[in-house]
Amino acid sequence: MKGNIYTSERCPVCHAIFKHDQNRNGMFCQEHPEIRASERQLVVRFGKEVTKRFKNYDLARQFLNGLRYETAEGSFDPRKYAKARPLSFSNQSAKWLAVKKQSGVSRSYMRSLENYIGKAERAWLDKDVNMISYGDIEDFALSLDCGDKTKANTLAALNQFFKWVEKREGFPAPQMPEIKYTLGWREIIDTNTQSAIIDEIERIAPRRVWIGIKWLATYVAIRPNEIRELREADINVNGFIICRPDTTKEKKPKIVPMLEEDIELYNSFPQGLPHLHFFRNESGRGVPARCRGKQVSKNIFYDWWKRACKNLGIVGVDLYGGTRHSTTTALSEHFSRDELRESGTMHGTNKAFERYMQKEATPSRNIYAKARQLSEKKKGKIIVLNQGDKTH
Repeated sequence: MKGNIYTSERCPVCHAIFKHDQNRNGMFCQEHPEIRASERQLVVRFGKEVTKRFKNYDLARQFLNGLRYETAEGSFDPRKYAKARPLSFSNQSAKWLAVKKQSGVSRSYMRSLENYIGKAERAWLDKDVNMISYGDIEDFALSLDCGDKTKANTLAALNQFFKWVEKREGFPAPQMPEIKYTLGWREIIDTNTQSAIIDEIERIAPRRVWIGIKWLATYVAIRPNEIRELREADINVNGFIICRPDTTKEKKPKIVPMLEEDIELYNSFPQGLPHLHFFRNESGRGVPARCRGKQVSKNIFYDWWKRACKNLGIVGVDLYGGTRHSTTTALSEHFSRDELRESGTMHGTNKAFERYMQKEATPSRNIYAKARQLSEKKKGKIIVLNQGDKTH
């Protein structure tokens, strides 16, 4: 039979090395069969593939029998027992994360994946991926100290990982527990309130911040971080804003037609070098010298939005809900769902770009013009609310 148990111990009488006697379940001297090894220095060798040390004979025998059983049924895989543990969750997940990173996913999504996988790695350590079962995953999910939405996102990431392992290594992916959750409600506001907040931002914030939030409330196809990533070369390209594929969630370029007034607004700024971020810190009180000319911080639009809301006594409305969601809700009274969806569809190839610029920009520009009109036609006084009230 393949494999055996060995020891470096020698007989105290004849100094011969002890041999494995399977019938007597131990290590004995062949010349002095009454003398048994202490079993503190045992090694299981299974061909050239597996070598493992033990300090207990029963454990060494069980391990050897297990290898023989796997060989007999055809499931023996030497990688499971390699010192580097190539099939361990930590090793396989590191490879998967590297693949995801090279695929061009966004930095924020990559950080989320690393966070989800990191939690699982702490739970399973070096457990082999083919040994992780539905029960292991369910126990892991129950152990997470977070909301159901985060649990569901974590399991979605693990499901992607195990599907990748199935393609790469051939092990069937385990079933995933179902986590039910309810999305939180995002407050929206009417166009009158939105306009008042944007006016307050114009009064208190740097001019570029005001323009950024104004554009977020108009060009509903663009997300806050996509606005922040715009460079001088990306704005007013034949009357369009171009969000580069490395800055969008979809990893595809977005081509957004600008309103004429926004083209004039952009042109009112001194022309910067093409590679500079348009939304950058300018000289002024409170701006450190080391930050001048550099891209604005990730939360700058949100921070100024909340400051303006506080000044007006408006609570419970975040930047996303107060700009993109509120504008889309208002536009739904004037445009069909399909029309709004079309306005957010951006084209990636050069040929599609040319076609979009020549023929398809008008519907989108009409929607954005309506968004601006809705925001500005109802200028009025905002009543300051008591703390705890909400404006809808």
